[in-house]
Amino acid sequence: MPLPLPSRSSKPETKKSRSSKIVPSGNNGQSEKRGENYQEKISSSSPRRLCKKRSAFEDLTNASQSQPAQLKKEANKEFVKDVPKKIKGNTPALGLAKSNEVNMMTPLEDIDRNHGDPFFNSIYAKDIFSYMKEREEKFILKEYMNKQTDISSCMRAILVDWLVEVQMTFEMSHETLYLAVKLVDHYLMEVICKRDKLQLLGSTAFLIAAKFEEPCPPCVDDFLYICDDIYQRHEMLSMEISILQTLKFDINIPIAYHFLRRYARCLHASMKTLTLSRFICEMTLQEYDYVQERASKLAAGSFLLALYMMKLRYWVPALEYYSGYKTSDLHPLVKQLNILLTLRPSNKLKTVYSKYSHQVFFEATKIPPLDMLKLEEILNYC
Repeated sequence: MPLPLPSRSSKPETKKSRSSKIVPSGNNGQSEKRGENYQEKISSSSPRRLCKKRSAFEDLTNASQSQPAQLKKEANKEFVKDVPKKIKGNTPALGLAKSNEVNMMTPLEDIDRNHGDPFFNSIYAKDIFSYMKEREEKFILKEYMNKQTDISSCMRAILVDWLVEVQMTFEMSHETLYLAVKLVDHYLMEVICKRDKLQLLGSTAFLIAAKFEEPCPPCVDDFLYICDDIYQRHEMLSMEISILQTLKFDINIPIAYHFLRRYARCLHASMKTLTLSRFICEMTLQEYDYVQERASKLAAGSFLLALYMMKLRYWVPALEYYSGYKTSDLHPLVKQLNILLTLRPSNKLKTVYSKYSHQVFFEATKIPPLDMLKLEEILNYC
């Protein structure tokens, strides 16, 4: 159950620190469910820290200087230029790996058959995700930042970084976080937003997402409080109406987090592998360059990179089968994601990074990204 922020008249209370040690789960649904519950309810610090109260994002005005786009382009070139254009395939090591992978592969199965937990809706699971992939066509995002006159992609990154803090503080599900970011992007694609209203947009989008996803969402006053009371109640309610009308009240938007859980279930992946893929995927939330990616493809690319990083390449054919994406179509995205992980230490927005450095999230940040040359060998081999 989400815990609302304390009222202004009382001092913040901290819960008794819960045990943050988790035994890595096996492949059964019960342990995965337990891991899900822990990761939703425990934030990246212990005891639970409170969300920062920010007055209209004081650092937004200097945001454009924090992560110059030119620096990213130069860094990408540095990584790519040292990789040979053509790498010899079928080396002895890779050949041996291939034979081992064939031996470890298991026949593809109907993973939705005879599942005992009624909450999985196993009978309808395949149809549900087919329907979600169809709905992606309706919610394709296009580049919108060039028509925004008062905000930039760096300001958007700061907003998303703060929304991750909100998600941890209120102890809400990751689905709420992903949906809130989607609502922000779809709204900005249609409406020009001033920078002094950007935090209002983010917090209101989170309010709507919480109403949609959470059994007991926080109230309007809680969101006004974490914005340091710089907005009035009527402003947030007006923004809520504006968002819903702009999106024509259709907010059941497919998100990558749903697809990640589906792929993990199909592959019987451990919670550690699933958590690593979630870390990779969540790192993309604050990156404007990924807004145009379909949720199902972004999830497949994140999961594929996680499999490579965990040395589980023998599950790649199964991922192809259940996701519907060929690995060759995902390789450009996998390269970009690996570069994103490699550049993360230079990123000043570290909320996602610090969140996944916790034991509850299997310290996913300690798993190193792949060397670019090694990744090229893997991709050419597949």
